Amino acid sequence: MAEITTAKTAGKKKEVEVFDSEEAVAVSLAKYTADLSEKFCKERGCFTVVLSGGSLIESLRKLLEPPYVDSIEWSKWHVLWVDERVVPKDHVDSNYKLAYDGFLAQVPILPGNVYAINDALSAEGAAEDYETCLKHLVNMKVIEASSVSGFPKFDLMLLGMGPDGHVASLFPGHQLCNENEKWVTCIKDSPKPPPERITFTFPVINSSAYIALVICGAAEAVAVQRALGKDQNSDVLPVQMVSPEGELKWFLDKDAASKL
Repeated sequence: MAEITTAKTAGKKKEVEVFDSEEAVAVSLAKYTADLSEKFCKERGCFTVVLSGGSLIESLRKLLEPPYVDSIEWSKWHVLWVDERVVPKDHVDSNYKLAYDGFLAQVPILPGNVYAINDALSAEGAAEDYETCLKHLVNMKVIEASSVSGFPKFDLMLLGMGPDGHVASLFPGHQLCNENEKWVTCIKDSPKPPPERITFTFPVINSSAYIALVICGAAEAVAVQRALGKDQNSDVLPVQMVSPEGELKWFLDKDAASKL
């Protein structure tokens, strides 16, 4: 059985659900994503989904199975990335390649609705180009603009977390965690290789309607404890800065939650 805790502060909803296994996380995440797809396709005529790298793509595998693979309106999906490594699209470190091989190639999402970074540009150029792409999609009403912040408001952002508590390519103690004007920025000194990446900033991440934080495995247990446990450390982890306008849901397996 999954354990659920829900908290609501300042109109924002945060839910933490702990599952018995990673398999159970994947089952629940598929239903959650499919339900939101149906909701936004009905309300807006499209569904904007932001992916990240790491183990998240593997956690989406149940969407590739019945009933979801046949019932989801894939042609209405628009897919973007919260961060990307500045490497060619066919490079082993590419988040695009990870998502394409493990997910996108197996569902009929329109190629024109998949927005990868321009891998021919420098880190700065790629970040500026991706921000321009986002602004175009906001102008075209594919992505909503937040009435609160003015930043793009994605329907669903799917995030993972590293053992150090980083999300996207926003790392503990890094100055980019405080960037509050740019939509997309670049990092050239990532503490985790490869060093050059582009990433959404926290104002964009936190303008989302829904964010799912998907964390499995014992390697992340210490960071999960720091983020959700009773003993609050003065050093805020990037994952603790995730606070969307709408709803935040943590999907944890029991290993990730083992220190709570």
